[in-house]
Amino acid sequence: MSEGGKNRRDKAAAARAASQSGEKRRERTIRIFGAVTVLVVVVGIIAIAVVAKSTDTTGTPATVPADAAAALPTGVIASGDPNEYGLPYNPGAEGVPVLTIWEDFQCPSCGALEEKNGAGIVKLADEGKVQLIWRPTTFLDLRVGNDASVRAVAAWGCAADAGKALEYHDLVYKNQPATEGDGYSDEQLLTFAADAGIAGPALDTFNKCVADRTYTGWAANSYDSFLKEEVPGTPAGYLNGILLDGGVLSDPVALEAAIAAEVAK
Repeated sequence: MSEGGKNRRDKAAAARAASQSGEKRRERTIRIFGAVTVLVVVVGIIAIAVVAKSTDTTGTPATVPADAAAALPTGVIASGDPNEYGLPYNPGAEGVPVLTIWEDFQCPSCGALEEKNGAGIVKLADEGKVQLIWRPTTFLDLRVGNDASVRAVAAWGCAADAGKALEYHDLVYKNQPATEGDGYSDEQLLTFAADAGIAGPALDTFNKCVADRTYTGWAANSYDSFLKEEVPGTPAGYLNGILLDGGVLSDPVALEAAIAAEVAK
């Protein structure tokens, strides 16, 4: 065998080995790339699902469907009014701007508003400068995965029947859980009634009202209005139907100035 022939065979064998090695590397690269692609897609799908769950505020909770025939607490505005299902604090006020506030009892920003200027807002109503209407919503039940907002609104309606809407409203916010999503227990909602000054037969009636979930339909209807009116979030304040800038409600000076400007129109 000549030396030249041997060299040619060696070179050919080396070329085949190199080709096979390269092919294996390409196959391995394709497998790795494919696995990474699948992982990215799966992670993306999971991320989209999580975001959708955390931001979804549409649709009435299936357990509490909207019901136009649902019972309404004492003083609540009936369906068809621009402020339907709202609870007026001082319904007798006339000839003054109407201040409506959308709120969710589980909303941390609503709790912060109550702490900063809740008393100031009520004072404006007591002084006859505005007619104050609270409008409850329960979208956070969907966002955090509980029914605490619906139950709190319903219990508040029971307190309104007992003439203690303001006191109960304030107590719910004062006892708002530090962690969003922890919600309120039924025991807490019952305890707030006694703390609000509901006693005797009125307390018995309140307890039954809460146990029977008498006003969950009202809560669902108000939430439905919240969606239809495309309220941007909570808390949201409207003065004579015009949305106030975000910081106005919590700023006593700015709120009073806005009311004065509305009166001057």
